[in-house]
Amino acid sequence: MRYRRFGKTNLYLSVFSLGTMRCLASIKEAKQTIEQGVARGINHLETAIGYGKSEEYLGLALKSGLSLPRKKLYITTKLPPTPDAKQMGQYLEKSLARLQLEYIDCVAIHGINTREHLAWIKDPKGCIKPLIKAKADGKVRHIGFSTHGSLEVILRAIETNLFEFVNLHYYYFFRRNEKAIELATQKDMGVFIISPADKGGRLYTPPQTLKQLCHPFSPLELNYRYLLSDRRITTLSVGPANPNELSEPLKVSDRDYPLTTAEINVLDKLETHLHKTLASDRCSQCYQCLPCPENINIPEVLRLRNLAVACDMTEYGKYRYRMFENAGHWFPGNKANRCTNCGDCLPRCPQKLNIPNLLRDTHQRLNGSPRRRLWGD
Repeated sequence: MRYRRFGKTNLYLSVFSLGTMRCLASIKEAKQTIEQGVARGINHLETAIGYGKSEEYLGLALKSGLSLPRKKLYITTKLPPTPDAKQMGQYLEKSLARLQLEYIDCVAIHGINTREHLAWIKDPKGCIKPLIKAKADGKVRHIGFSTHGSLEVILRAIETNLFEFVNLHYYYFFRRNEKAIELATQKDMGVFIISPADKGGRLYTPPQTLKQLCHPFSPLELNYRYLLSDRRITTLSVGPANPNELSEPLKVSDRDYPLTTAEINVLDKLETHLHKTLASDRCSQCYQCLPCPENINIPEVLRLRNLAVACDMTEYGKYRYRMFENAGHWFPGNKANRCTNCGDCLPRCPQKLNIPNLLRDTHQRLNGSPRRRLWGD
């Protein structure tokens, strides 16, 4: 296992962090999973107030004793944004009680996803106030935020200078937030990548086409290596439901060096394939088509189409596409069938894509039963 400095927190975290959202089958299995992760070098354990019994189970595991002492383990929990400072204080006290801890190493405001959330945290009398007080009192060591929001929202949150770290989405197949990583690095913030296996493409169950394109590496391995080779990134989340699910990710836990020639060649081959297969229908993800009058997240819809058409990542596309209109601010935007052919997006697209036709095609390919997030707001 390799370790990296988590920005201005000056904590040295393992390059993989164990997220406990899925460690919920039983306290026995949760403890086994956590213990296995710690035994294999993970020193950062992450939970959230909204992850079912995750905080409670993690607290029981910590109380019963792990192979590393508490002072060598770093615990993060996440609390939802709120306009009510008193409520945030109550959230924190409940988390401390469930975790059975006197202090929490890192507390993140969970889901700064909208401009309204930004307004809440920028209010000096709002939800940031009790966290700052808790830090002064020694109940919290470091304050950060997690986000599923737009790049604009993420950049504005970083620019508040209120935070020491950020949890965000960024993967080989989704690079929109690169500017946020760069700004966070300039401000010496720790960077924690959310769900690179699942949200990064369901890479633990890749389609045959993607396997062939990534050969001799697995798609999951290649994505991890792409991220670990980036020194701006501190740690990647891994979210096992049981100890066995730790094996595949941790195979690369000591491989945080620059990409090899062989890896670069495979990534170049993958880019060439995307370009040739999609041809003039490939969305370049410039985001200039927005805003859409019907609130369709056109770039994200067309990103999912890119991957479905070129890499046969249809199941992943369906998984994400079905969350539109069902996950609130965690995955905003309407489905592509809301398009009215108004044409507002057409002159803004530098590639001159026939966006309405591509939206209809995406809806036909990916629509199905609606899917909600695992946990609600």
